[in-house]
Amino acid sequence: MFGHNDTMSYRRILVTGGAGFVGSSLALRLKGAFPQTRVSALDNLSRKGSELNVPRLEAGGIIFMRGDVRHAEDFKQFAGVDLIVDCAAEPSVMAGKDGSPLYALETNLWGTVNALELARTSKAKILFLSSSRVYPVAELNAIVTKETPTRFAIASGQTLAGVSENGISETFPLGEQRTLYGATKLASEMLIREYAMLYGTRAIINRCGVIAGPWQFGKVDQGVAVLWMAKHIFNQPLSYIGFGGQGKQVRDFLHIDDLWDAVALQLKEFNTYAGQTFNIGGGIGSSASLCELTELCQKISGTGIEISSAPDTRWGDIKLYVSDNARFSALSGWTPKRGVEDIMRDIHAWIIANKEALRPLLG
Repeated sequence: MFGHNDTMSYRRILVTGGAGFVGSSLALRLKGAFPQTRVSALDNLSRKGSELNVPRLEAGGIIFMRGDVRHAEDFKQFAGVDLIVDCAAEPSVMAGKDGSPLYALETNLWGTVNALELARTSKAKILFLSSSRVYPVAELNAIVTKETPTRFAIASGQTLAGVSENGISETFPLGEQRTLYGATKLASEMLIREYAMLYGTRAIINRCGVIAGPWQFGKVDQGVAVLWMAKHIFNQPLSYIGFGGQGKQVRDFLHIDDLWDAVALQLKEFNTYAGQTFNIGGGIGSSASLCELTELCQKISGTGIEISSAPDTRWGDIKLYVSDNARFSALSGWTPKRGVEDIMRDIHAWIIANKEALRPLLG
């Protein structure tokens, strides 16, 4: 996909959050695309399971550096990089609800400031992985839906801007509350645009839906696809929580390989996409409700498990989110190639192949 000139344009790449699911996956693919490039991964290994990615990174020729994006001094060793892929985050939508918000704020917001300062002083490009969680909770839950036997679906005749039966676009209103995690991502986006205006920093912002695939260590508040399959494999119970407790709430799921395909296109012609914000998600064709996810897990694993019902909706939960990728697809020709069943089959194969090693983390 990349020619000689593209490879030469990226001599040194830094991936922040580089031992996390997305960061490690992209770092390894970057090294594969740019074999002569020095690719470094920075991570504090705070997330359970991230330590298992370090041997994978090192085996793939990635230089792993343990450090913390909250600390400006940990960025000094990367002076002169050409590209920063900013994947570092405290990704839990529940972050700060029952305790101090400082870790999430410092990681998600000040970490971006430190990455931007490195980009400014090194004249590096920056690819920022934002989140669909920048869209406000109340407005998302105000989308008019229709109910089918297995899911909530977007109805026709919406009054909110940026909503169609294809999903939510980048023009969706941003005015109200969105969880602390979403607020830090939106604030980071705003800072990136300011750096672009003031300092000419070349940046691309990708608002990702639910990203999933092998080597994701899923838990209740982040990584639902892996969590769902792991519970079936290890024969443990689950719950449908909120919105009547029927499991009809919907998300779109983006395979990590489809994310890489999008990123690869952006890196090949960075200036074409610089200064823009894109929804990058599975879209309506790769969406599923929780009860549909259950059916897939049962089909693939051959296991049925106990699933309880808790009808009350929790703080910060949303009924439905599906990415409308039309802006990026029109510019690049990219569309996701892998659907929800492909994602769940890949996750199943990964867990089965590493069952005993993963049991303490996912079981």
